[in-house]
Amino acid sequence: MYNLTLIYPRWPKIPEQKEFHLPPHGPVCLAAEIPAEFNITFIDENVDTLDPDSSTDVVLLSMMLTCQTPRGREIAGMYRQKGIKVIAGGIATMLHAEEVGEFVDSVFLGEVEDGRLARVLTDWQQERLQPVYDFFHDFPPIESVGPANRAILKDELYTYRGVRMVDLVHASRGCKFNCFPCSTAFLGGRRFRPRPIGQVVEELAGIDNNRLFIVDNSLAQDRDWLLELFEAMIPLKKKWVSHPILDDDEVLAKAAEAGAWYVYQAIFDTSDVMRKRVRRLKEYGIGVEAAVLLGPDNQDVDYIRRLVDFLLEIDVDMAEFSILTPFPHTPVTKQFEQEDRILHRDWSRYTTAEVVFKPKKMTPDELQTMYRYAWDTFYRDMSQSLRMSRLFMKVVHAEIADNSYRPTLRLNERRQWSV
Repeated sequence: MYNLTLIYPRWPKIPEQKEFHLPPHGPVCLAAEIPAEFNITFIDENVDTLDPDSSTDVVLLSMMLTCQTPRGREIAGMYRQKGIKVIAGGIATMLHAEEVGEFVDSVFLGEVEDGRLARVLTDWQQERLQPVYDFFHDFPPIESVGPANRAILKDELYTYRGVRMVDLVHASRGCKFNCFPCSTAFLGGRRFRPRPIGQVVEELAGIDNNRLFIVDNSLAQDRDWLLELFEAMIPLKKKWVSHPILDDDEVLAKAAEAGAWYVYQAIFDTSDVMRKRVRRLKEYGIGVEAAVLLGPDNQDVDYIRRLVDFLLEIDVDMAEFSILTPFPHTPVTKQFEQEDRILHRDWSRYTTAEVVFKPKKMTPDELQTMYRYAWDTFYRDMSQSLRMSRLFMKVVHAEIADNSYRPTLRLNERRQWSV
């Protein structure tokens, strides 16, 4: 039996957001592919403490965000000084492959299923670990993507005020769209890869949590598949959050029937199209958290003021404001590089809460000020906590209505019930 330490590095939190943590999705998918002869210790540094002196044979470093990479470098250095091999993977590793390769022993690029991670660990056992395992765009069969290994998570660490929130799951991978601030097209080759619906439903049914976050890049890519998926989900009585759902009345009605709780809906202008989209979601009983990007070239100070007023007018349930950030391998980054508009590449500050480029119609300081204005103004009359509570009560009422409500037990209560 080998001891393997799987580490998810901490990153600087956005100060405007309430402090609660979702369980990371990448590590649980990775853990599902680790062979049984490895004893896994998982450390999510955002909620747990890493002890670099604890005994381990090999380290897997899972990094999703650009702003995790500086801490990843520190962690790798701690273990490599002791002669322990460090293997890195995840989205941020793919976006920063050359840089990450400088501070770890091996870089894994791509998806880990179909025995790929197992082969890397076999190479480590046989002392022939390669510096790079490049499966980039060489996707494993989507049928090989099985249930994530959520047993590595400490559920009590992923709560808000003692209440367990959502578990993460994906029904598809990839995205056919190519949005200008997003790296998904680079990572996924603009290919939509839906999982077999039977496998998705089986995984959903096996998750010991009634509340889920379907983390697919978009639920707006294949209408027929969506209708079939939502129909199959109805008997589960799960309640779920997702990124945007296809703006189609039949799809929205079926999503609501399947338990759609609320969606993260990108709102980028004050048009009637946006107004009607939000109204339709709410008419079907689906809440809306506006995902609002600040700093694109069409925006100035007045534009942002009008946008915040618009959000309040159309009564979205929540809003999350992010500053446009030129992450590697996105269309906007290529443009900003050509125009010499990137201020620096201190990755620890690439959090979407800080301006790291030169806006077109504002100064960097003006955009930073308007970012704070947006958060302060939207939540001035109703706090984040109150809005979150209102959304939470919405799902509780839905659960009571269909007899799926289970009172949330704190950790010590769950242990007593399990005795």
